[in-house]
This record gives sequence, C-alpha cells and structure tokens, in this order.
Amino acid sequence: MLTTEPAVTWIKVEKPVFDLVGVVLGSFQLAGVLLLVALVLGVAFGAALILSRRRPKSTTPLDDVSLHLGR
Repeated sequence: MLTTEPAVTWIKVEKPVFDLVGVVLGSFQLAGVLLLVALVLGVAFGAALILSRRRPKSTTPLDDVSLHLGR
C-alpha cells in the first residue's frame, strides 16, 4: 500500500494587539450609560414619592366628626 504524508496547510495569522484606548473608552461609555439609567430611575422614583405624599390619605367616615387631636 502506498502511504502518503498528510498535507499541512499553513495559515498566516496576524499578531494580536491589545487596544487599551478602546478598553478605556468602552468602560467610560458603559459608565455613562449606567449613570443615565440611574439618573432616570432616581428622578422617576423621586417624582413618584413626591406625588404619593401629596395625595390626601383615604378618609374614614369618622373624620367628618373627629376633633383631629392627634395632629
């Protein structure tokens, strides 16, 4: 039987480089997005608290005749 050597194919691969500027800019971009999300959620939560505290509490039938001494 004839035995042949397996064919070897060489592929040239470029040397990897580390993009430090890209990493730093990416982390600043992520921090900015998280900052905006936190700001929007904080404003929404604060507005909800303010609006909920402005609403009058539910009244009971005794409130009309009460002297409101607890206030």
